[in-house]
Amino acid sequence: MVSLAEISRYLDSLLRTEEFPDYPNALNGVQVDVDAEIHGVAAAVDARQRSIQGALDAGANLLLVHHGLFWGGLQPLRGPHLRRVQQMLRGRLALYSSHLPLDAHPSLGNNALLARELGLVPAGGFARYGTTDIGVTGDDDVPTSELLDRVAVFATRNGGIARCSGFPENAITRRWAICTGSGASAETLREAVEKRVDTLIVGEGPHWTAVDADEIGLAIIYAGHYATETLGVRALAQNLSDAFSLPWSFIDVPTGL
Repeated sequence: MVSLAEISRYLDSLLRTEEFPDYPNALNGVQVDVDAEIHGVAAAVDARQRSIQGALDAGANLLLVHHGLFWGGLQPLRGPHLRRVQQMLRGRLALYSSHLPLDAHPSLGNNALLARELGLVPAGGFARYGTTDIGVTGDDDVPTSELLDRVAVFATRNGGIARCSGFPENAITRRWAICTGSGASAETLREAVEKRVDTLIVGEGPHWTAVDADEIGLAIIYAGHYATETLGVRALAQNLSDAFSLPWSFIDVPTGL
């Protein structure tokens, strides 16, 4: 067993937590502390009641998540927010959250791992946030329909459904980019045009992104927000298990998005 402080120092260094830009409500790092030694780890995409209970049922006292407790911003301790906090305190369950630092990690990150799952080799960065690239891009020569089939297999296996904006039947993907989660936005579409990307693979995006993509000649493959963000927390939990000889489990609670 090992202390949460030691695990936190290890993860903060591994993920460059302190130096990484992120949204204010991400609050990367330890979000719930415990005074007990850590004897088991669980990983989940979201800090929600079903994930917290799943971690406790698995015998873990540390939960690693991609989306922490505070995505709704400043709010009173009432309703679901209160119940989540109560669950964790009563169960003496620690919480460590990592958002963009985990998305962007070169070996444990959602974007790098999704590229690997799809048989793609990153050659550069994409989806810049502040001074840091969160996603990845690369070159290939594969029918876009075949790439969509690969994404569909991945999405189905991980609680998602693959969708795609329209593209010609004989389209070939020669330059692709990946931005997991809510990766389709005005910024990523603009960057795709600037970098001559013909196929953008994301978790999800607003309806209008499919309309705009069609009119600028960009294929967007939507692989599912949840599905594309299962990869990083699994890899992080496995890495932590290897480093500290801790058992770990994945708590799968798909959102359908």
